[in-house]
Amino acid sequence: ARNIQMEVEPGVIAYIERFERSNSTAYRFSLDRFEGNTMKSHFTARTLVYQGDKDNPYRWKAKNWQHRVITDTLEHITNGLQVDTIIQIEPYDLLISKNQQETLTSPQLKTYIDKQRRRGIANIKEFEIEYHKRIATSFAAFILTLIGLALSVQKVKGGMGLNLGIGIALSFGYIVFQTISSTFAVNGSTPPIVAVWIPNIAFLIIGIYLYGKASK
Repeated sequence: ARNIQMEVEPGVIAYIERFERSNSTAYRFSLDRFEGNTMKSHFTARTLVYQGDKDNPYRWKAKNWQHRVITDTLEHITNGLQVDTIIQIEPYDLLISKNQQETLTSPQLKTYIDKQRRRGIANIKEFEIEYHKRIATSFAAFILTLIGLALSVQKVKGGMGLNLGIGIALSFGYIVFQTISSTFAVNGSTPPIVAVWIPNIAFLIIGIYLYGKASK
């Protein structure tokens, strides 16, 4: 992961030039504390090595560090080769691996999205899409069932085989539509919740039309 900037907590901004998973090390790290628009302290470290565990998940070791404390009248600077410190960040917050969103439960997804959004992390669209898709999919089952029911009661010259083919084609079309709209959300400016629900809305309209036609 490169060039990460996040709000660690209110008024505290962290910047990391590069983070490597292999050794759990952040490079060119800085942590700025603000009161309003005024910077009160500036902490930097050439490297920041993760030392946390289950009991203390926010423990890091800063190497080649400098700490500037800024007041109205003076600036106090301290530095050293290494120091243990507590920073409200875990490696998990910095790493987004491929398909990671699929391994999380829905409550975990919601918690992760809210946490990263508060911190200003921008690359969480795939997580938002996965979360909304899980909700939309339950409604999709009802919509596709409605379409199937509407087709099953219609009598056409081609017989039930034709209706079955239309139903399969519509189901396949729904999957393709959902994939395309999700891609637009990831790569474009479409909000994830809109991208996920557009296929449902479109196919609900189709289902209502087919059901109304069949009932006549």
